[in-house]
Amino acid sequence: MLQGNADLMIAIPSKGRLMEQSVELLKKAGMKFNNHGRKLFALCKETGAMVIFVNAQDVPALVGAGVVDLGITGSDLVYEKGVSLIEHRRLGFGRCRLSFASHKNSDVRTVADFSGRTLGTKFMTSAKNYFEKHSISDVRILEINGAVEVMVLLGLVDGILDVVESGSSLREHDLVEREIILEAEAVLVGNSSPRNAHLRDTLLRRIEGVLLAAHWAMLEYNCPSALVDKAKEITPGYSAPTIQKTDSAAWVAIKVMVEKAGVQVCMDKLEALGCRAIIASEVVYCRL
Repeated sequence: MLQGNADLMIAIPSKGRLMEQSVELLKKAGMKFNNHGRKLFALCKETGAMVIFVNAQDVPALVGAGVVDLGITGSDLVYEKGVSLIEHRRLGFGRCRLSFASHKNSDVRTVADFSGRTLGTKFMTSAKNYFEKHSISDVRILEINGAVEVMVLLGLVDGILDVVESGSSLREHDLVEREIILEAEAVLVGNSSPRNAHLRDTLLRRIEGVLLAAHWAMLEYNCPSALVDKAKEITPGYSAPTIQKTDSAAWVAIKVMVEKAGVQVCMDKLEALGCRAIIASEVVYCRL
């Protein structure tokens, strides 16, 4: 049995972009494992954790049953499966939305218009819950696990409930997104009884460090000594900037973390203030 060979078990999607981004995240968090070929599991010898590659839809059930300790999957699938899980972290990738759609010429334009009609979806629970919430009880919900868009063109269903990313697939089939019921993204989920709580917490901190680093940049610059206070107003840092003396009493060297989205604006302001040798660099990992 695989369970006896690992101190911690993590389930991630076995294919697609979600798998690629999950693997990238775990490796940035210091997990070293081989995911080449068609392997269904990989052991990280450095940590003793094992990565299991499964269908993204199966992750909530595996985590909820305690078969694995952590899992990465879409928040839409967590909601659909209705399993009681701990959401440790939203991961910022795999963003999509769960939406109703119908043909561009259809008179089914709102959720209420589905009354007495047929809906095709693989998200049966989500659809039922949404219709119940809006007191619509006479919708025929047909479970379809394949290419749901074409079922509208074939006349089998009046509309669909499906995952939408860019919307290009809907447009290709002359469908229009009518109503969004859920904004979703990849999430890291767990349960309350991991095999090794210490290892789980260590991995969670590592992952948090990777995700935090994506929002920050390191800014280094030389600042006239008389203008340090004004420079600190531009770049106050996470807690405080690091200020060091230089060979010249007229200048100090400053190192500070700034939010990545505002780096260029900070550099413009510092340059206008009179600062020089302004350098921005990536933050790969951090603990805040």
